[in-house]
Amino acid sequence: MAPILNAPIILDVGKTSRRNIRQLARGCGKLSSDVHDAVNEVTANLGDQADDKQLVPVILLYRKKSRKRRRASKATGGLFPAFF
Repeated sequence: MAPILNAPIILDVGKTSRRNIRQLARGCGKLSSDVHDAVNEVTANLGDQADDKQLVPVILLYRKKSRKRRRASKATGGLFPAFF
């Protein structure tokens, strides 16, 4: 009997606010319903195989770190010199 390999289920919720993230941590809100819908869809697709398994959603949230701005040189005082 060959082992059955299941691919991970990735749910991309896109850019979201801190409020939505807090609500997800509490188990309510828009993101929570999105995760619940995704788990229900996977369970429906598995059919009879889902009877033995307990699905545990793993949610990764990420935020792109903002770039630090470079400071102007102290020698020029932050501005380009008027006369060369």
